[in-house]
Amino acid sequence: MRTYSPKAAEVEHAWHVVDAKGAVLGRLATEVARLLRGKHKPTYAPYLDCGDYVVVVNAADIVLTSGKTESKLYQRYSGYPGGLKTRTYGQLLQQRPEEVVRIAVRGMLPKGPLGRQMLRKLKVYAGPEHKHAAQQPKPWELDHSAHRVA
Repeated sequence: MRTYSPKAAEVEHAWHVVDAKGAVLGRLATEVARLLRGKHKPTYAPYLDCGDYVVVVNAADIVLTSGKTESKLYQRYSGYPGGLKTRTYGQLLQQRPEEVVRIAVRGMLPKGPLGRQMLRKLKVYAGPEHKHAAQQPKPWELDHSAHRVA
């Protein structure tokens, strides 16, 4: 029996909606990175983008453990002298809560073109609303009273 190798045309990308309300940043980021890479699928291949799309909502309500809100730092360097910009987790969470999740997930994906392709499938929103209509609940899915058994 020959080993199955998935082809890029055969890969089907599903959509997952993840609620980040009250979730710990690192634990959420590992699960999101696993979904983006496709490691939950039996047809996983490390050289191929076989992962799914992930929509993260309520990114503003994410938490860190043990007081890292003021001790965890995010740094950017422009390449020029004096161009180091440093912000704490608390400051970044107030200004751009979506970026906190995106940075954490990006560090867990492969580096290079494949990782950038996977990161494009991540959609992060600070609040509970998102604009991806395919992932909104259908009207018939909201009415559970019709499916009750007496």
